[in-house]
Amino acid sequence: MKTKLWATVGMCAAAGLAVPTQALAQKQAYQMVDTSERATYGDFRLSAGFADDPFVIEVTSGGQIDASNVSDGCTGMVARAPDVQLTYSAGSLPLFIRTRSSSDTTLLINGPNGAWHCDDDSGGGTNAEVSWNNPGSGVYDIWVGAYGGNSGQAEIHISELRSSGGGGGGGGLSSLFSSGTFGGVSLNAGFTPDPHTVDLTAGGSLDASEIDSDCVGMIANEADYVVTYQAGSFPLVFGVDSDRDTTLIVMDDDNNYWCDDDGGDEPLNPRVRVNSPRSGSYRVWVGTYSSGNSPATLYVTELESNAP
Repeated sequence: MKTKLWATVGMCAAAGLAVPTQALAQKQAYQMVDTSERATYGDFRLSAGFADDPFVIEVTSGGQIDASNVSDGCTGMVARAPDVQLTYSAGSLPLFIRTRSSSDTTLLINGPNGAWHCDDDSGGGTNAEVSWNNPGSGVYDIWVGAYGGNSGQAEIHISELRSSGGGGGGGGLSSLFSSGTFGGVSLNAGFTPDPHTVDLTAGGSLDASEIDSDCVGMIANEADYVVTYQAGSFPLVFGVDSDRDTTLIVMDDDNNYWCDDDGGDEPLNPRVRVNSPRSGSYRVWVGTYSSGNSPATLYVTELESNAP
């Protein structure tokens, strides 16, 4: 359990220095962030696989305390009380906390184990991002700082996806020709080992039916994985292995779509077979049939008998 924690400018009683007056002590006490104070913009509870991803909270950045006095490497001006308190029940998914703002923002986060985490511009542009591959369960106290002291309107985005896509819902697929969120691979016909597999997180905030009426599930805006394939005489098969009901979308360079829900060998697992594949790039989205995220394994094979 996280106990009450203050972070302050270091005070040392050194020989020859006067003991601080009460007024000075009170002033120094005010230069602390205090995890025991009530969060200004609310307390929130989320469990791994939560449906509304990203979970968005509107805040105002900034405050009167220099985050560099809290922990080495931290920047920006923050408030005394946390902006948001997140109580998170972890599973097997990563956790990402990001800012979105037209102002230059920073992040200061105190995690469940009491460790401080800071960032300035890792979230793209002047946005901040702090992430955990194996997050712990417990309380995350979150401050959104103002770089240079210029406060402004901001959003905190809490996500389990490596690319949050900004909210989906009618926005269509973005960064269509970028590399996949979970990477990519170049394969030639007859590749080994077969199947090629990659672990990823299924799901997102975009309804796949908005891409094509035959597609179902909730997917990310950006492709999860990109396969660059040099074709031969084999078919190309994409499939998913997961404990949860997953869906699959595959798109080639000509914007041809293949979608599936439960066509795999196991119930609730999808599979797409391209009978006469062309050489080129195939972008793959792994969705969840209902909202929320889930661990999944994507496989690529030329022999369906090799499917997991």
